[in-house]
Amino acid sequence: MNNNVLSTALRLCSLVCVLAMVLAFAGCQRAAAPANPPDGAAAAPSPQERIDPAAIEAELIKMERDWTSAAKNKDADTARRVLADDIVITYPDGQTGTKADEVRTIESGAITVDSWELLDPKVTVLNADSAFITGRGIIRNGKYKDPNSKQPIDISGEYRFLDVYARRNGKWQAVASQTTPIRKAQ
Repeated sequence: MNNNVLSTALRLCSLVCVLAMVLAFAGCQRAAAPANPPDGAAAAPSPQERIDPAAIEAELIKMERDWTSAAKNKDADTARRVLADDIVITYPDGQTGTKADEVRTIESGAITVDSWELLDPKVTVLNADSAFITGRGIIRNGKYKDPNSKQPIDISGEYRFLDVYARRNGKWQAVASQTTPIRKAQ
């Protein structure tokens, strides 16, 4: 092989290697934060996203208390404020409901309770516009009048709940709710 051909081949090979390295480095970027950080670690907010977890926690706990109070006091306007139009509610019996269902139940007075306590609320802030709250609720002397049978159903007891909130247009609202009865050991 002649030196010219060998020299040209080596230059071409070097050029291809340099080009491959440039393309490889151009494609390298900083790794994004994991969508689900391990061990419950919170994802760091972006530099332009400023959040105050304590303020969000206080606001959502107040909204939870307002929601239980609305059911107890037949205050449908408060329920309309707290619940998003597209909320999905899963009731303790496994049935699902909507905002319209919840408002209708509150307006009708189908639920009566002597007391409805909210215990152990824990708010987890996901970002500036989403959070969820878990806790327990205790209903004392609670009745729900079934609209079909007109018979009162005893709803007294202890429940565990998970409510998901989203901030839309600067306003927090519940977008999903799940309530599960806590069964007493026999």
